[in-house]
Amino acid sequence: MSADLLRHRKATAQVRILKADGSPAAGRQVQIDQISHRFLFGCGAFDAVALMKTQDEKQRVFLQERMEKWLRLFNYGTLPFYWGRYEPTEGQTAFAETMAAAEWLRKMGVQVKGHPLCWHTVCAPWLMQYSNEEILRRQLARIRRDVGAYKGVIDMWDVINEVVIMPVFDKYDNAVTRICKEMGRIKLVKEVFAAAKESNPDAVLLINDFNTSVSYEILLEGLLEAGVPISAIGIQSHQHQGYWGLEKLNDVLSRFSRFGLPIHFTENTLISGEIMPAHIVDLNDWQVDSWPSMPEGEARQAREITEMYSVLFAHPLVEAITTWDFNDGCWLKAPSGFVRQDNSEKPAYHALQKLIHQDWETHETLTTDSEGRLSFTGFKGCYALTLNGQKLTLNLDQDRTDTLMIP
Repeated sequence: MSADLLRHRKATAQVRILKADGSPAAGRQVQIDQISHRFLFGCGAFDAVALMKTQDEKQRVFLQERMEKWLRLFNYGTLPFYWGRYEPTEGQTAFAETMAAAEWLRKMGVQVKGHPLCWHTVCAPWLMQYSNEEILRRQLARIRRDVGAYKGVIDMWDVINEVVIMPVFDKYDNAVTRICKEMGRIKLVKEVFAAAKESNPDAVLLINDFNTSVSYEILLEGLLEAGVPISAIGIQSHQHQGYWGLEKLNDVLSRFSRFGLPIHFTENTLISGEIMPAHIVDLNDWQVDSWPSMPEGEARQAREITEMYSVLFAHPLVEAITTWDFNDGCWLKAPSGFVRQDNSEKPAYHALQKLIHQDWETHETLTTDSEGRLSFTGFKGCYALTLNGQKLTLNLDQDRTDTLMIP
């Protein structure tokens, strides 16, 4: 990939290093190491919740190993807030283990997103006893409660999920489809976003959908005209039926770029086994006893991930990429992970590691001039500058000029 295509991902630092007495630290060798990325390279982090909750020592060790491998790749994780699982009985939530997982990830330098606050699937069944008016009241109260409780730990949310299909969803009756059918999409989205914004005015708030057709574009147009404070457009890309390919990927980017909003690829899935048949309309209808990963499929998955991530990283509006499954055997039992079910690493793991932590990460050794100055251009993120055993940190989010002091 041409360096010019990634210029928007970089910034330049002009740094002058002075000694404690104010004189220039001239002729000093400085090691420059990027220690974090501004771009959000993410993955589902549900196992962090399981790790915080388990009492089984063998399981704890297994999940710890998995999350250690997870942390070697990613700086961004999605935690589960499916209402029917987060609060299976009204008033009894998974707050303790979810907050513990979120705080642990933050301690590890990971930005955390909650997913989702409103969705018709995995909805709380106990809502069905209430009137539509009461369902809406409880939905908004749920959003205010959870966004407020996690403020400062989780400041990014998929506020509402899969709205295009929501009012016409007919697989089974549920409380959220009921209120969406009565209110209409735009009014419901406006209400849930307002509740989230009220509880955390500085939060990054997403709408998220698997439908990348013109229907999603029309919905977004209506929401923006209605003043809904959408921070970023979430696009799901579950590719169980085969890789989108460059044509579709570039088409989706082109069409959704017209809104001028940041784009997050929120749920990306590329499999390393047999491709799901094309005639399946709803991916959930593909129910199999097993779905094994295959060597040739693993090689294909690594190639496709390399190409897709490269295209997305080069696009100026894309801010985040989340692969949905870290390990095989999750949703639909698909071989969609970076590691197999036994935690062994697949080729895709090493392919992405090379992109994030080699090709797109900056490490240099420079020498200051007679005035203690040096200059470097690197991928945006946080840097450590080390000289004579002293470590200085610098956040490179934009071009900047700094003076740093060493003891």
